[in-house]
Amino acid sequence: MASGRSITHRARQASFAILLIANCAYAASANGQFDAKNPAESASCKPVYLTLDTGHMEVAPLIAGVLKRHQVKVTFFAANERTKTGDGSLGTHWAGWWKARAAEGHEFASHTFDHTYWRADVPGASGAPTQFRVRPSAGPSEGREVTWTARQYCEEIGRASTRLQEITGKKPLPLFRAPGGKTSPQLLAAARSCGYAHAGWSPAGFLGDELPSDKYPNDALLNKALQGIRSGDVLVAHLGIWSRKEPWAPAALEPLIIGLQSRGFCFKTLREHPGYKAWIEAQSGAPTLQAGK
Repeated sequence: MASGRSITHRARQASFAILLIANCAYAASANGQFDAKNPAESASCKPVYLTLDTGHMEVAPLIAGVLKRHQVKVTFFAANERTKTGDGSLGTHWAGWWKARAAEGHEFASHTFDHTYWRADVPGASGAPTQFRVRPSAGPSEGREVTWTARQYCEEIGRASTRLQEITGKKPLPLFRAPGGKTSPQLLAAARSCGYAHAGWSPAGFLGDELPSDKYPNDALLNKALQGIRSGDVLVAHLGIWSRKEPWAPAALEPLIIGLQSRGFCFKTLREHPGYKAWIEAQSGAPTLQAGK
């Protein structure tokens, strides 16, 4: 007699198959034709920009396999987060994984080294520069609120970029993503002063893998994304979320990629994004500025 778990697994497989057939039918009716071989090569390709932030990394090898199968290039935002292997996500254990992604043509950028959340601006006394209350979720100050100068925050961004270049041999983009997307105008100005522009995501591009799976199951998140994503959107997901019981990736990632490609979307990195392209080119070869100098 089949177990309840096996029945559930088969039901999910059937659900995925039905969803994929529906996606293909939608593409055929909407576009007049369906090129299953390589939809990304269409001249009318609608670009989207998939970005992946670090996490517990358990699903990272599976995600890499999905990206390779579907010839999708992404932008990784990396911090040295705690992982299920015990090493940091930018530690020795994962160095080979990052190097392999560089060889495949993916792009990289900083997610702050210790995955440091901005909490509040701290106005300086008597006209002194604004400082920032922050809370790292990794590293020696994990879980503690500390106050940093703009220069210290810049150094935190730069540490992740430097480590990425060390292990991949590829220069990261002059971009960063603040954990949780939490920033202030003063924080963004400080980062720009030392050569880093902030990269957030589009409202429809929040793929929901940080949400609790009992309230937001993969099928619901997948359907929402397929219905809401539009050309030019920046998408965000993670290389594993500790709190989610039903992993979003690769279960929802692969049908999302297939569904979007079947509808005429193609995946590009933030190097090609019109909102960042000029900044990246301007920073290319320029020395990194020190905040406050």
